[in-house]
Amino acid sequence: MNGVLIMMIGVSLVALFLAIISLLWGIKNKQFDDDRKFTILNDSEDALNDAIILEKRKKDALEKKNQKTQP
Repeated sequence: MNGVLIMMIGVSLVALFLAIISLLWGIKNKQFDDDRKFTILNDSEDALNDAIILEKRKKDALEKKNQKTQP
């Protein structure tokens, strides 16, 4: 019983060590950096204003629908 427990702890420590090494390798090689993501998301001011207007229209339509269904 003790041998199995020691083996499980050893395997867990090896797996933890490999996970930490993989994470550090990914950070070192800039695997988590996404420079293009921020340039794609930069919309023009007009597009952002249009999106705000569209969201307001959706909210107003939903409120009107809810008012009609409630007596």
